[in-house]
Amino acid sequence: MQESSRHRGLFQISSARRRPPARTKARTQDSRVHNRSYVLATLYRGGAMSRSDLARASGLTAPTVSALVAELLADGLVVDIGPRKDARLGKPATLVRIDDDAVGIVALDLSHSDRFTGAVLDLRGEVVVRAEVMLGGAFGAQAAEAVLELAQRLMELSPRRVLGIGVGSPGIIDDTGVVRHAAHLEWEDLPLAERLADATGVPARVGNDVNVDALAVLHFRRTQVQNLMVVATAHGVGAGLVVGGKLVEGEQFAAGEIGHVTVDEDGEPCVCGRRGCLDQLIDATRLRDRLARAPEAERPGIAAAAGRALGTVLAPIISVLNLNEVVLTGPADLVEGRFLEAVTATARARTLAPISASLQVRALAGDADLTLVGAACLVLTGELGVL
Repeated sequence: MQESSRHRGLFQISSARRRPPARTKARTQDSRVHNRSYVLATLYRGGAMSRSDLARASGLTAPTVSALVAELLADGLVVDIGPRKDARLGKPATLVRIDDDAVGIVALDLSHSDRFTGAVLDLRGEVVVRAEVMLGGAFGAQAAEAVLELAQRLMELSPRRVLGIGVGSPGIIDDTGVVRHAAHLEWEDLPLAERLADATGVPARVGNDVNVDALAVLHFRRTQVQNLMVVATAHGVGAGLVVGGKLVEGEQFAAGEIGHVTVDEDGEPCVCGRRGCLDQLIDATRLRDRLARAPEAERPGIAAAAGRALGTVLAPIISVLNLNEVVLTGPADLVEGRFLEAVTATARARTLAPISASLQVRALAGDADLTLVGAACLVLTGELGVL
C-alpha cells in the first residue's frame, strides 16, 4: 500500500473486514449478464470473430450468441467489420470485434502528494485526453472536492460516452470504494466511489493505488505470469499482490503493507512508533536524501544496501506464494542499477533453487500511466467483465 510512509494508527484499524458474499438464487437476468460478459471477454482477448467462432469459443449456443451480439451491436460496444477474408468455401462469415473507441473510461491517480492526475482512456488502456488538479496543500474535505472536480472535468473532456470511473488512491480501501484510512489526505471512512457516482451519474470504483498498479502489470504490461508482486517506492513503500491471476487484498484490505516491516532494530525512528522500518530505507524521498548527503564514492553502496533490505523482506513472501515476478516502480535513477541488482541477488540467494530459478525481478521505473491504467482495469472488470 502506497500509504505506508504516512500511516498513523494504521494497525489499529480492524473493523474494515471483508464482507462475505450474499447468498442469492441464480436468475435468468444474472445468466444473461454473465453470458454477455463472457462474449465480450472472448472478443476482447481473442480479437475479431464470427458468431460461430464465438459460439465455439464460449460454449454458448448459436442463438444465444446471435442475440447477445445483436445487443452489443445496438449498444455500440462491438462493430461489424465485414466478411472473413479466407479461402473457405461457401458464404464467408461476417466478423465482429470490440470497438475500442466505443466508450471512454475516466481514470484518476491520487498517489501524488502535490496533485491529482487523471485521463480518459479507451478500452485498451490508451490515453485519449489528460487533466490534473493541483492540491496546494489541500487535505480532508478540500482534497475530496478536488477529486470530484477532476472527475467532472474529464467527463466534459471525454469525446465519447463514459463507461465508468476508476480511481487509484493511497490508503486502505474496502470493496465498496470507501477509503477507510488515507493519512496524508486526512481521509477517514470517505465513501469516495459513492460520491463520484452521485456527482457524475456513472459507476465509480476505487482501489488502493499499488493494488491497481498490480492489475495494470497483470493485464497491460506484457507479463507472462499469474503470480506477481508490484513494489512501489515513490510515495512511501507498499506492495500489490496477484496470486492465481487474482488481486489479494486481505481481510482488512491491507495486504501488501510491507513498509513497516522492521529491517534494522537500531535504525531511524518511524512514524509508526518503531525503528528501522523498510520505509525508512527505500522510500524514494528518504533514499534520495541519504544519497545526496553521502560522498559520491559511497552512493553505490548505499543503493545496494537499500536493495538488499528490500530483497530480504521480499524473499519469504516470494517463497510462501511462489511468485514468479516482482516489479519495482519509482524514480528510475533510484530503482534501476545497483538497487535493482541488489534486490534480485538477495531475493534469489534467500529462496529455494526452483523458486529463485523462475523468479524475474524487473523495473517499470518512470511508468507515469501505470496507476491510471490500473484504475481503468477496475472499470473494465466491474462494468464489462472482460478482465
